[in-house]
Amino acid sequence: MTTRREFLTAAAGLAGYSLFVKAPQSLAACEDRFVLRESVAPRIDELAPDNAELGAVAAEPNLRRVDLRADLLVVGGGLAGVCAAISAARHGARVILVQDRSRLGGNASSEIKMHPLGSQMGFRECGLIEEFCLENAYQNEQDAWEVWDLILYDKVIREPNIRLLLDSTLYRVEMDGERIRAAWVRCDRTEHLYRIEATLFVDSTGDGRLGLEAGAEFMIGREAPEVFGESHGNFDPPGTTQGSSILFTSRKHDRPMPFEAPSWARQISESDLYGRPIKPGSWVYGYWWIELGGVYDTIRDNERLRFELLAIVLGVWDYIKNSGKFPEAANYALDTVGMIPGKRESRRFVGDYIMTQHDLEGRWKQLADPVAFGGWMMDDHPALGFDAKDRKPYTPHRVPEPYNIAYGSLYSRNVPNLMLAGRDVSASHVAFTSMRVMKTCAVIGQAVGTAAAQCIRDGLLPRQLRADRARLAALQQSLLRDGAIILGVKNEDPADLARKAKVTASGTAFETTPERVINGVNYDRKGENANRWMAPMGREGAWLQLEWEAPVTVREVRLVHDTGLHRQLTMTLNPDVKKRCAPGPQPETTRDYRLVGIRPDGSEVELASVAYNYQRLRCHRFDPVSLRALRVVIERTNGAEHASLYEVRAYA
Repeated sequence: MTTRREFLTAAAGLAGYSLFVKAPQSLAACEDRFVLRESVAPRIDELAPDNAELGAVAAEPNLRRVDLRADLLVVGGGLAGVCAAISAARHGARVILVQDRSRLGGNASSEIKMHPLGSQMGFRECGLIEEFCLENAYQNEQDAWEVWDLILYDKVIREPNIRLLLDSTLYRVEMDGERIRAAWVRCDRTEHLYRIEATLFVDSTGDGRLGLEAGAEFMIGREAPEVFGESHGNFDPPGTTQGSSILFTSRKHDRPMPFEAPSWARQISESDLYGRPIKPGSWVYGYWWIELGGVYDTIRDNERLRFELLAIVLGVWDYIKNSGKFPEAANYALDTVGMIPGKRESRRFVGDYIMTQHDLEGRWKQLADPVAFGGWMMDDHPALGFDAKDRKPYTPHRVPEPYNIAYGSLYSRNVPNLMLAGRDVSASHVAFTSMRVMKTCAVIGQAVGTAAAQCIRDGLLPRQLRADRARLAALQQSLLRDGAIILGVKNEDPADLARKAKVTASGTAFETTPERVINGVNYDRKGENANRWMAPMGREGAWLQLEWEAPVTVREVRLVHDTGLHRQLTMTLNPDVKKRCAPGPQPETTRDYRLVGIRPDGSEVELASVAYNYQRLRCHRFDPVSLRALRVVIERTNGAEHASLYEVRAYA
């Protein structure tokens, strides 16, 4: 008799798995992450085995129990959780990622449609979030939010070390003393209960459900100014929070599109919109300032907030369509309306270190354990949100410059094997108002996942890694090797052979020098050319060469290409933000290039040939070869007149 599993396997055939027609480039790991359908299916089948016992949990007689084991359990599939899971998996950890929705991305998904933002203009986050955004710019020039969802799904499902549980909710944990032993997760869509054992756990749920169940110490709401000595701590009463928002999108048609608001929509007038401008055309993406919840419990009052936010959304749309003030809106109609309030704030856990306003304003330079960076303004919102009619919807306090984030703020103080990623990290409310934005959460997630994999490999708890200066330095170097940025931390990887090479090039431009590709810094701020090599593209392109005094054995080369970090790059439908982004491959990026090795006898060997590149970090592995020199031959960019390269690394 054929089982359902055998039937599905036969039906699938041997077709290659690829989400997109264009060749994908998932490049932080040193291999092409092309996967076949049959290599994905076993990981999915483990989640619904034929022998799963029905009624094994007495309280749920109609659900089947499945026992799973992983090195790392990541709960929460927003950008922070996705980055934590992928980074840990690429470093060898066996990961289970649990997400309570049908798609990944959290507030950045098509269900909520908040565009991921991050540091100051001219200083973009790198690492995994850059990989995702570059993929989206290339694959999704049509700006379809559901395609962004699919890109995130594709990135996760390609990783052989990740098992993904969608539509699944954590509801309790088992403890072994202070440590988490196992988590219980239910998926009512598939009628399964999962008991998942792991060595380490990451709470990237936003609301902190995993940490709550484990008894992790947490904070909620604003602190009084004297708690952390913060000058911005008197913005609103202690205990209040930022609210939640619902976004909408609209589309223009070739005829007038009438709108009649339901009876429960709010009546909106100009007096309700102080500091909340509605510019012609801005209604294609909705308004983040449709916000409520700071004087409620944003978790337990979610249903009330959903209703009130929808009432405001429809009232604002009624005002746009029917007040007579916006004749340009006549042919516009609602296209999508969010049904899930996008939360800004709920629980924040307490770690060994609490980030505060002081860190963001300069004390970060004294941190001994930086692993990620942020740079969004301290951006507080009135607790009354839209109902604060006499106040602007936000008050910005600029951070002087981008700042580092302490590793000690990324794990729980009292649950030793619980790590934190996203908006629930250890920070005061004032610091949180900057650290909460999604690109910052993403780089935190990458740092946490990389640290988790290192802890698992070395048999450490997160706190023990922080206490070991050598291992902490190794974590920082691992993050830099994967394309991340830590301010003030340079490439000092002793295994990087490029650091000992002499560098020459076909030419230079804009006062750059070839040696900058090995100076240890893989980014420039807007207006700078301090850390990259640039050269005119001649008839045969441009080249850069590393040469060693004695032959070296090389089997891996990593390149960091220029992707225009001075620009914004994100998934968005906001017209103003879109103007600051460049669709498609970024023009500065090397498109076609070759890696050529020069053997000790002077003969040449082609090590890699790449066409149509659009990614920042490219990693190439090949059979070990003895080389006297390595040449990067840039044959074509994606539009720029100059070749541009930030970093070259070589490993044995």
